[in-house]
Amino acid sequence: MSWQQRIEKTLYQRQQQGLLRRRSAVTLSTQATLRSGTQLFTHFSSNDYLGLSQHPSVIDAWCKGAQQWGTGAGASGHVTGYSPTHQQLEQTLASWLGFPRAILFTSGFAANQALVFALAESNDTLIADKLMHASLQEAAALSPAQYRRYPHNSVEGLTRQLAATESENCLVITEGVFSMDGDSAPLSAIDALCQSKQAWLMVDDAHGIGVVGEEGRGSCAQQNVQPDILVVTFGKALGVGGAAILCSDAVAQYIEQVARHLIYSTAFPAAQAQAVLASIDLVRHHPEFRQQLIRNIDLFRQRCRDREIPLTDSITAIQPIIIGDNHRTLAVAEALKTAGYWVQAIRPPTVPVGSARLRITLSAAHSELQIDGLVEALSHAL
Repeated sequence: MSWQQRIEKTLYQRQQQGLLRRRSAVTLSTQATLRSGTQLFTHFSSNDYLGLSQHPSVIDAWCKGAQQWGTGAGASGHVTGYSPTHQQLEQTLASWLGFPRAILFTSGFAANQALVFALAESNDTLIADKLMHASLQEAAALSPAQYRRYPHNSVEGLTRQLAATESENCLVITEGVFSMDGDSAPLSAIDALCQSKQAWLMVDDAHGIGVVGEEGRGSCAQQNVQPDILVVTFGKALGVGGAAILCSDAVAQYIEQVARHLIYSTAFPAAQAQAVLASIDLVRHHPEFRQQLIRNIDLFRQRCRDREIPLTDSITAIQPIIIGDNHRTLAVAEALKTAGYWVQAIRPPTVPVGSARLRITLSAAHSELQIDGLVEALSHAL
């Protein structure tokens, strides 16, 4: 089969299965709205959980950073792309989150893959939650290490996998808050188990950082856990972009020597680092953003219960509504758009087959009126 035939076959199959993905050019604005073409929508598909991507202080920090440092880093951080602002951000992150070192990456995807490829060798074992992010699934599968998975959030399943592992080096990988289900990992139990088995623990807290824990320090701080390695991203609750690995000084030095995603990528702009610093300052010193988000989550869940709309057990900003069938999920999402609400339909392979869903994400920027309107539209569309 030629490439052209293979491409056409794949596209046709995706279309027939309700799995074809399309991008839409949209214009984001304040008050949790976006514009697509000529239509204005209330936006319930963003990971901007605190609304900080539109905050004047964050925008001003980026603009001033661009004026001072220019619009691009110009090189890898190992060459000339590492500025005093990048250094300040790493030091701030390490101090805020309680680690000796932080190392910046262009994205969470890059940070996760860099870490796995840097650490994993043929005699090692990686044990990961079955629903961990695609970046980690792919890296673990492509690494030379043995790769095992345990049932989602199952401490018993992890116990069995650890008992069956003979490797001297074992890395257990989980997320803090899972991106599609919105539930939280039992980090305290997982950490205790890892310590008893002398395994390292890595937590990807992309959807927890900034949102939970004292000063928004994330899932690990909330559960009083200090993993060996923590990955945080800046494109969700912090409202900017980029990521960091938090770790020991020795691990940081090792990553600086061998992580290809770090060594061979142009660093993100210093202006971006300055914006992230401004966002961290808001998260740390303005708990009202998190408090408003909690109120909005509670309001949404109560309104759905009043309407008998089925929900999962998630108490985070991620509120999935499982529908199952791909075509029906697309139809419900389209009905919501007709009513003026932008909610993304999530289908396999992002989620398991048969669990297509609406992934509703709440923000501190949503008003009570917007949430009420969404629930009303949902009650008619489902």
